[in-house]
Amino acid sequence: MSASELRSNPDNFCYRHPDRQSFVLCQRCLRTICAECQTPMPVGVICPECLREQQKSSGAPRPRRAPRVLRAVRADDSRPLVTYGIIGLTFFVFVITLIPGVGLMARQALALIPPLLYPSFTGSFEPWRLFTVLLVHSGFWHVALNMLALWMLGRSLEPMLGRLRFLWLYLLSGLGGSVAVVLLGFTTPVVGASGAIFGLFGALLVIGRHIGANITGIAVVLGINLVLTFLPLLTGALGGAAIPQVSWQAHIGGLIAGVLVGTIYARTRAIRKQKLQLLLLGATAVGLIALLAVPLAIYG
Repeated sequence: MSASELRSNPDNFCYRHPDRQSFVLCQRCLRTICAECQTPMPVGVICPECLREQQKSSGAPRPRRAPRVLRAVRADDSRPLVTYGIIGLTFFVFVITLIPGVGLMARQALALIPPLLYPSFTGSFEPWRLFTVLLVHSGFWHVALNMLALWMLGRSLEPMLGRLRFLWLYLLSGLGGSVAVVLLGFTTPVVGASGAIFGLFGALLVIGRHIGANITGIAVVLGINLVLTFLPLLTGALGGAAIPQVSWQAHIGGLIAGVLVGTIYARTRAIRKQKLQLLLLGATAVGLIALLAVPLAIYG
């Protein structure tokens, strides 16, 4: 998405820097402000004009000027640090899985193996697998392609949403993918962050449409990935040559969760709706976890 494509909705751009996109509002005047224009306060962030008005009304002395230092710190806030952190952690785990002897144990401990979530089935209760599956991959190309997609999507989404919201999106999308695997592929061990990646695609599609961007390119890329997701199933059904299996359950579950979280973000971006946003995100997490009770009813 280019800035020219997004200018059809100027409310999503900083009022002081029209070329900078942001979803953050000044908690006093509710104008959109970028990372450089944000001053943290106990109840949110405010813009430079509201800060000056507040200082005048309170009679508080102005802070010593250090504009170059402050701007450097605030500019750093726009960097997709959560994206970089996830990529770094994922590659670190991948390197561990390459260590002879240790690698296989690590992969088995982190992979999503649905029966191990239920003590009544196996005697084990290992719920961390719902999320640690995002860190372990089957090979170099698997992790490289997933992290490349995360890097490309994270650079757009994280500065737009903010670090904490982006992390919520990634984790809830990953959880959605894991829950779909449990419901639709109960006996199949799964590894990889593909569910979370598809969730980022879904959220970017929804948010892009909401802010008036041209989402054709995103829709085409997502469509190609969905075709590749179901190609192994179609080839097998037609008796063709074997194609490495992918977890279509994780892809679809992550996509649905990402679309849902993206819709929540798009519809609750105003300051007055922040509590509603948190409530809806919490309800999404609870709802996904509640779906894990379904196998108990089916196999119990």
